[in-house]
Amino acid sequence: MVSEVNANPASDQGEPKIRATDVSVFYGEKRAIDNVSIDIHQEHVTAFIGPSGCGKSTFLRTLNRMNDTIGSARVEGLIELDGEDIYRSGMDVVQLRARVGMVFQKPNPFPKSIYENIAYGPKIHGLAQGKAELDAIVERSLHRAGLWDEVKDRLQDSGTALSGGQQQRLCIARAIAVDPEVILMDEPCSALDPIATARIEELIDDLRGRYAIVIVTHSMQQAARVSQRTAFFHLGHLVEYGHTSDIFTNPREKRTQDYITGRYG
Repeated sequence: MVSEVNANPASDQGEPKIRATDVSVFYGEKRAIDNVSIDIHQEHVTAFIGPSGCGKSTFLRTLNRMNDTIGSARVEGLIELDGEDIYRSGMDVVQLRARVGMVFQKPNPFPKSIYENIAYGPKIHGLAQGKAELDAIVERSLHRAGLWDEVKDRLQDSGTALSGGQQQRLCIARAIAVDPEVILMDEPCSALDPIATARIEELIDDLRGRYAIVIVTHSMQQAARVSQRTAFFHLGHLVEYGHTSDIFTNPREKRTQDYITGRYG
């Protein structure tokens, strides 16, 4: 049953980076998420899977308070980042979103140069003392996103002129530039071709361990390739959470097995 979901698979040691306890999300009177508890650790990529409308993206957005931008949304329960309640009064939400960055389904570079896309965050957060430091942050971020060699000679070109896959890697570089601790990815490959998707998946693997990464994906194959922990959502409930290999080969819940084997979804 849902109440028996283990929020922390047995082999995960140490304190979680993010701990969600009895989290529910409402849009007006409609309950979209029902009492979800889950621990997310730094060393793993965690995938959220489930059919459309199951609540996985809604829950993802609670982790950096993106639901605050929706007037009818209300979050109940406790979400902690390194033990700190992110919904407490007085929480600096701008700073929270620098610590917990997000990459969206559709690439959304700013209508600025490639350089300014990366430099914008460090500038407003005061992370660079001068142009030399800013240049170093831009180069380092583009290197980490696997994009530097492709754009180093055209940093003043518009970010919107890049291909879709390059734009998505630019958005990942933009998130990295403010030195986050967590990166949330909401179906980051759904608008990309297979080659660009493979590049993003390689990038996720390269970034693993440096950041806690959570990815929402409709592709079970992608979840199996990139994640070490998988959470299966259905109708607003967290049905099952565990090692990715166990979820796909030996699920405990019938609903998980039915979804994995294509009986619904």
